Amino acid sequence: MSATRAAAALAEIAYLLRHQGDQHRARAFTRVAGMLARERPDLAGLRASGRLETLEGVGAGIARTLAELVDTGQSSYLERLRTEVGAKAGPVPVLDERSSPLVASGYRGDLHCHTDWSDGGATVQAMAEAALARGYDYLAITDHSPRITVTNGLGPERLAAQRRLIDEANAALSGITVLQGCEVDILEDGSLDLPDEALAALDLVIASPHVKLRMEAAQMTERMLRAVEHPEVTILGHPTGRRPGSRPGAEYDFEAVFRTAAARGVVVEIDCDPARMDLSPELATVAAGLGCRFSLDSDAHAPDQFVYTDLGAWSAHRAGIGTDRIVNWLSLEQLRKEVL
Repeated sequence: MSATRAAAALAEIAYLLRHQGDQHRARAFTRVAGMLARERPDLAGLRASGRLETLEGVGAGIARTLAELVDTGQSSYLERLRTEVGAKAGPVPVLDERSSPLVASGYRGDLHCHTDWSDGGATVQAMAEAALARGYDYLAITDHSPRITVTNGLGPERLAAQRRLIDEANAALSGITVLQGCEVDILEDGSLDLPDEALAALDLVIASPHVKLRMEAAQMTERMLRAVEHPEVTILGHPTGRRPGSRPGAEYDFEAVFRTAAARGVVVEIDCDPARMDLSPELATVAAGLGCRFSLDSDAHAPDQFVYTDLGAWSAHRAGIGTDRIVNWLSLEQLRKEVL
């Protein structure tokens, strides 16, 4: 059992614990999953020497889960949680067996992250350098639009200033291309939180619902349809806005919205932030059946959060979505031709 496979199992356990409202244990499993994905320790060796609990954040309970994963390749705790939550059963999922599963299997770049220009904790340069260190070919900086004031979002003037900084990062870095996008709020009437001319100047636009998520379903459907029909929208970001265990997501006619997204070439996001996992595997299956393409993104707010894509890859696997349907596996040239 590789550390990356164990990380995928622990990440799914954390996801299911959130559904049960156990946020404390969910966070503990998420922290250890992230550590395993980043550091990739020799779990078999640690198990053989009885030292699993020497790993950062690993107490007796998580050590038992890791020991079973090492010994059998399965987790009875994970299977029990799946049964309790009603999730699909199956083997511990991962997209690739090798030590760096996403990049080794062809993942080329993350299309959703934030910097200190809005509510992130690192500079554009630091995020780009971290993405380059992971082996990415491209990274999209997608700071927030202004609607939610606590995120210090960017209006047209600040976006233009940030573009100059992104140009400087591209001139300074070799081996990665930094794209400029924006995570733009879908307003209550379905319009977007930036003028069309500002959107047109970006490399990509993520349209995301953040507020008024409990809007009546028919009205919410119209709101979401108007957003995906906007000619500048590239990606429908975390499409329900949910936070499992703490905030239910928006309810609307998912099939109508996904069908429209597929017809218009709008990519549907699987946001791998452990507190979101949005789309869920269940809704991702629906979207896949309607012809959608997907973006598997971290929604990182700091460099170490890029690992979220490793932790969320199980969701695409569970939904039966192959890498041929996920745009992050496209080369930059293909991405520009087919998506941007």
